[in-house]
Amino acid sequence: MQHSSQVISVIVRPLSYVCLSVITVISVLSYSSITVKAQEQLPHKLACEEVLNNQRQKWQAKPVQKLAQFTDSVQERSQLIQQANDLYSRRDFQNAQVSLCELVKKYPKDAFAHFQLGNVLFRRKQPEAAISAYREAIRFNSKYALAYNAIGMVYASQNRWTDAISEYEKALKINSNYGDAMMNFGQALWQVNKKDEAKSALEKALNIFKSQSRNEKVYQVEQILQQIKTLDNPSVS
Repeated sequence: MQHSSQVISVIVRPLSYVCLSVITVISVLSYSSITVKAQEQLPHKLACEEVLNNQRQKWQAKPVQKLAQFTDSVQERSQLIQQANDLYSRRDFQNAQVSLCELVKKYPKDAFAHFQLGNVLFRRKQPEAAISAYREAIRFNSKYALAYNAIGMVYASQNRWTDAISEYEKALKINSNYGDAMMNFGQALWQVNKKDEAKSALEKALNIFKSQSRNEKVYQVEQILQQIKTLDNPSVS
C-alpha cells in the first residue's frame, strides 16, 4: 500500500505542473491579445484609419497623382515628411494628416513621424488623438523632450494645469535649457497660483532665450512677466 501511494504522488505532481504551465501560457496569450487590441484602439491610430479610408474612397472616385516610387526608403520617408510640412505650412492640416498617417503606416517606429502627426492632430482639434501620437513618439524615443512639451500644451489648452506641469517637468528633466518648455512651465505654475515659482521659471526662460538670441521669444516672455507684475500689483498700473 505504501508503494502504491508513492506512485500516485509521483503521477499527480507532474500533472499539477502541466496545469500550471497551461494556465501560464493562457495568461500570457490573453495579455498579448489585450495588448495588441489596446494598441489597435489608440486614438491616433483610429484617426489615421478614418482619414486613410476617406482618402482611398476619393482615389476610387477620382484618380489622383501618386507619390513617386522610390526603392530607397530614406528618400521615400523624406518625400512624405516634405509633403506633410508643405501642407502644414499652407494650413492644409487634413491632407498633412493623410501624408503623416501614410508615413507612420510605413514606418511605425519613426518617433519623429508620430510627433509631427501629433502636431497636426492638435491643430485639427483632436486632443486625445494628438496626445496618443505624442505618447507613441515617446515610446520609441524616451528622451523626446519636444513630445513631452507638446503633451503639456494639449493639457494646458484643456485647463488641465497640473497634468501640463507634470509634462513640462519631464521635458525639462531631459533638457533643462529647453526655453519653450520653461516658458510654458512658468505660465502653468502661475495658473495654479504658484506665483514665486512661476516668476522664477519665466526669468529662467528669458535668460535662455537671450542666450540663444531668440529675440521674439525674449519679447514674448518680457510681456508675460510685465502682465504678471501688473496682475500681482494692480496699483503699479
